[in-house]
Amino acid sequence: MANLETAYTQALPQSQKLYDQAQHLFPDGVTHDNRRMQPFPIYVDRADGAYKWDVDGNCYIDYWMGHGALICGHNPPHVRDAIVEQASRGTHYGASHPLEVSWGEWVCRLVPCAERVRFTGSGTEATHMALRLARAFTGKKRVVKFAGHFHGWHEGLEVGVGDPYEAVAEAGQLQEVVDLVALCPPNDIEAVRAALAEGDVAAIILEPTGGHFGTVPVADGFLAQLREEATKSGAVLIFDEVVTGFRVAPGGAQEHYSVTPDLSTFAKILAGGLPGGAVAGRADIMSFLATKDSPEATRQTKMHHPGTFNANPLSAVAGVAMLSSLVDGKSIDFANAQAAKLRHGMNETLAREGVAWKVYGQHSDWKIFYGADAPPSDGDDQSVSEVPWQRLDGKFPRQSRALRQAMILRGIDFNGARALVGTCHTDEVVEDTLSGFAEAVKAVKEEGLS
Repeated sequence: MANLETAYTQALPQSQKLYDQAQHLFPDGVTHDNRRMQPFPIYVDRADGAYKWDVDGNCYIDYWMGHGALICGHNPPHVRDAIVEQASRGTHYGASHPLEVSWGEWVCRLVPCAERVRFTGSGTEATHMALRLARAFTGKKRVVKFAGHFHGWHEGLEVGVGDPYEAVAEAGQLQEVVDLVALCPPNDIEAVRAALAEGDVAAIILEPTGGHFGTVPVADGFLAQLREEATKSGAVLIFDEVVTGFRVAPGGAQEHYSVTPDLSTFAKILAGGLPGGAVAGRADIMSFLATKDSPEATRQTKMHHPGTFNANPLSAVAGVAMLSSLVDGKSIDFANAQAAKLRHGMNETLAREGVAWKVYGQHSDWKIFYGADAPPSDGDDQSVSEVPWQRLDGKFPRQSRALRQAMILRGIDFNGARALVGTCHTDEVVEDTLSGFAEAVKAVKEEGLS
C-alpha cells in the first residue's frame, strides 16, 4: 500500500496536522470508533448536498450521509431553514413545547407499531430504554439478540457484534449482564426457539433488514417467524430501526415487510440529522413510563426517564421537517433507485477488471464483499445468499482501507465497506462515482490488494 498511502498523506497535510493534535486529546485520536483511519482520518470543514470539503480544500462525494441520518443529503433547505428559524427562538426551553407534539404525531402517523412514543437523545439510549421496558412489562430478564447485529454501545446489548461473535464481556462490561443475552446466529429460527424454551426471555431484538443494515440480509419469512415465536412465548419483539426507520419505507422496515413489532427504536433520520432518538410501540408496554395513581404503584411500575435533551426544540423542528417530507415515499424510492444504479455499475467494473469482490444491497445503500470466490459475471450479479454469514460479516481491513484511500484520492468518501445513498446523489453524481470507483479499483489492483 506504499503508493496509495504516500499519495494519501501528501494530499492531506492539514488533516494530518489536526490528527497529530487530536492524539493528545482523544483516545485513539478520534471521537467515534468508526472514524479511525490509517495513517490518519480526513477532517471535514463543511458539507452541502452530496458533497463535503476537507480542511485541505479537497471536495468529496459523500456516502457516509451522517452515518445514515441524511437521506436528503447535507443541508437540505427544508430542514436547514427550519433549524435556523428555530435557533433564533431558542434551543432549550426546559419545558414542553408544541414542536414535540407535532413530532410525536408524525411518528405515530407513519410507524405501524407506534401507539405511543417517547423521545431520547440517541439511538443507544433508545435501545437501552426498549430493553428496560420489555423487562418491566414481562418481569423477565433475558434477551435474545443476533450475532453481528448492533444496538448501540450500552452493556446490555453490545454483545457478539463482531468476530468471534461470542457472549463475552468487553472492557468495562459485567459478565453477569452479558450472561443475560442469548446470542443466536442470524436467520436461525431453531436457535431462537431453543433460547425461548429455556424461559425467562423478556425480549427478542434485531435489525429488521439484517445486521449492519443488511450486511447479512434477513432471510425471507424470518421476521414473520420471529413475530409468531415472540407472541407464543410472551416475549416483546423489538425492531431496532435506528437505520431502517424512514429509510426503508416511510413507516420503516415494519411497513416494508408487513410485520409489526411490539416496540421499535429510532434515531438518525428521525431527528433530521440532529441528535435524537425514540422508542415507539404498544401503549400497554409504553405505559411503564407513565406515573401511576399512587406513590407505591409508581415505584413498582414506572421506569424513571429524564433526559436533558429529550425532544429538544432543534431536534424536534428538524424531525418534523424531515418526516413530513418523506410521507409519500418518493424520496425513499429515488434514493433506492440511485443506489441500484451504483450497485449495478460497480459490479460491471468488478466484472470487467476481474476483481473477486461483489457489491450488493437491497435499499438505499451499497456494500462491498471483499471475500467473493470470483468476480461478478455482470452488473446484475449481486446475490450473496449462498455466502456463510460469518464470511459476509467479516472484516477485510487491508482491502477496505486501500479502496477507501483510493476513492478519497478520487474525490469520493465512504467507510470502506458500506455506503448510504440519498436524494442528493443525482445521475451526474452517480456517473462521477462510477468513474472514480473504476479508477480506484485499478489503483488497488496495482497495489496487489484486489
